[in-house]
Formats: sequence, structure tokens, C-alpha cells
Amino acid sequence: MSTLLLLLLLHLSLSSLILSQSLTLPSDIAALQAFKASIKPTTIPSYSCLASWNFTSDPCSFPKVTHFTCGLTCTTTSNPFRVTQLTLDPAGYSGTLSPLVSRLTQLVHLDLSGNNFFGPIPASLSSLPNLQSLSLRSNSFSGPIPPSITNFRSLQSLDFAGNSLSGSLPNNLNSMMNLRRLDLSFNKLIGSLPKLPPNLLELEIKANSLSGSLYQSSFNGLTQLEVVELSQNSLSGTLESWFFLLPSLQQVDLANNSLTRVEISRPTDSELVAVELGFNKIEGYVPKNLSFYPMLSSLSLRYNRLRGPIPLEFGKKQKLRRLYLDGNFLNGTPPAVFFSGETGVSGSLGDNCLQSCPGSSELCLKSQKPTSICRQAYGGGKPRAS
Repeated sequence: MSTLLLLLLLHLSLSSLILSQSLTLPSDIAALQAFKASIKPTTIPSYSCLASWNFTSDPCSFPKVTHFTCGLTCTTTSNPFRVTQLTLDPAGYSGTLSPLVSRLTQLVHLDLSGNNFFGPIPASLSSLPNLQSLSLRSNSFSGPIPPSITNFRSLQSLDFAGNSLSGSLPNNLNSMMNLRRLDLSFNKLIGSLPKLPPNLLELEIKANSLSGSLYQSSFNGLTQLEVVELSQNSLSGTLESWFFLLPSLQQVDLANNSLTRVEISRPTDSELVAVELGFNKIEGYVPKNLSFYPMLSSLSLRYNRLRGPIPLEFGKKQKLRRLYLDGNFLNGTPPAVFFSGETGVSGSLGDNCLQSCPGSSELCLKSQKPTSICRQAYGGGKPRAS
């Protein structure tokens, strides 16, 4: 018998021995094999994590010298070992996501972000009972968000941003009791916001086609919500006073929508730091009550349809550092303190109908609207000074 044949037989014998005596649960190994098989081999670079997945070795064995060098984390305290984390490198893998991933029942983290996965998101993912974070960010997944996604009970972070998902948001999102962070930005989602998960900290659904008004019923009980990022949608109507009174709210970005009015009540206490409402269709006056939010340091109402004077209260607000009111029809004389060097406010008051906005100030570098346009905005008469 030749030496080459002997070596081949030895290799096959060793492979069979490894698989028959695997440390990892066989169903976990089968799920990993199905996961890799659903990815186009031509999109698996030689230097990548998946290239090191060689099933002649046990996925959870140590040390990981040549096989399964990255992409997996296992628990070695159980017998057999179980896969607890599947985190791929952004190597440009392309393929569908195998529904058999749902057999990795001890999976805690699943992260496939920054690749080229396509097709629908498997509904079977929701049967992963221990999953705490799920990121399919920056891929090419399409179709609706599976309604079964709301069956997750342990999930704390859900990130589907940067795909081509369409349709409405699942109606019973609020059943995801442990969800803290939700990011569905840069998709093709439509419709209005349903009732949101009660323990949410961050809500990010930027650059979709959400429409309708923001209703208090969607935000009821969200006492921990800190960040709302809903810019670049088609939200409309009035932003009512309850919204800014959410007790933990810190950052709001609703720019590039179609909001027409904003109602602001004085707060008793507030953590609100930054408000971005630029590029809407907001009419009326600059909301004076925003100046009473104690922590507010950044405010943008640029390119709306606001009229009247800039409230003097904004000139008394010491924490205010960024103020963008350009692109409206504001008139009168802006607070003199803005130009005294005492406040350190940056931003823009240009492209309005203001009088006495000194060109020596960066706030006034953008010129004011022509008088004819300002007269037309105020009914043909001379703009009212305040």
C-alpha cells in the first residue's frame, strides 16, 4: 500500500473520530453547516472567518489554530458544548440566511452586519429563546419584517438598519418587553408607528416612508426613552406637547418630515439636550417654552414657515450652544446678547426677515430674505417689528 493512500486513510479515520466524538451538540454543528452552505462560496475570501470553518474539526474545540478561528463563541461549561454567539466579519459574504440557524437554541448574539445577505428574514429566528442582540445591519434583506419577530422575549437590541425591508411595522411590537434599542433606519418601511416596547431607550427609524402623526398611544409608558430618531420620513400633523414631556427624553431628530405645528409646554423637569426639527412645514411662532428646558443646548428649527420675533428668552438661556433658525420668515430684532460674545451661541439666523442682524456675526453671515418676499409673507404690508 502506497504512503499516499495510507495518509489518506489516516486522515479519513481521524476526521470520522473527531465527528463521532464531537464536543459540540450535533444539531448545532448541522445548523452551522447549513448556514455556511447557504452562502455563495465565491464570496468567502480566503482571509475571512468563514474560510476557516472546516467541519473536519469540532467548531467549539480549543485551541483554534487553523479552523473556526473566528466568527463563533461557544460555552464550554455545558456538556455538550453549545454555540452562544455568531458574529461574522464584514467580508462581503453573499447569500440567504438559512432558517436552520434557529436550531442554535443557546444563541445569545447574532451579528451579520456589513455583508451582502439577501432575501427575506427567516421567521424561524423568533424561536431563538435566549437571543439578546440581533443585527442584520447593512445587508440587502428584503420583504416585510416577520410578524413573529415580536415573539422574542429576551431580545434587548434589534438592528435591521440599511436593508431593503418594506411594509408596515409589526402591530404588537410592544410585546417585546426587554427591547432597549430598535434601529430600522434606511429601509422602505411605511405606515404609522404602532405601540412601542415599554422599556425602549433608543428608537431609530430614520430614512423610511413612515407617515401620519405621532400619537401619544404609541409612546404610552415609555418612561425610559432617551433617543428618538425619525428624520427623513413623511410624518405630518401636529407634534403635541406630551412628546417633549417624556421623562427621560434627551435627543430628538424629526428633521425632513412634513410636520405642520409644534406644541410645547413648560417642563417641570427635563433631560432634553438636543432638538432637530429642521426642514418641515412648521407654521406659527418660535416655541418660547423650549427656552425653559434646563438642559437644552442644541435647537434647530431651520427651513420651516415660522413667523414673528425670536423670543428674548433664548438670549437668557446660558446652556444654549447651537441655534439654527435660518430659512424661516422671522422678523424683528434678534436678542442683542447673541452678538455680545457672552453666550457663545453658534448656528444661523440667516434667510429670514430680521432687522439689525449684524453681518459681522457668524450667526448673520447668510443674508436675509428680500424685502418683497417678507412683505408678501406678512400679507403685503411692512413686516411687523417686535
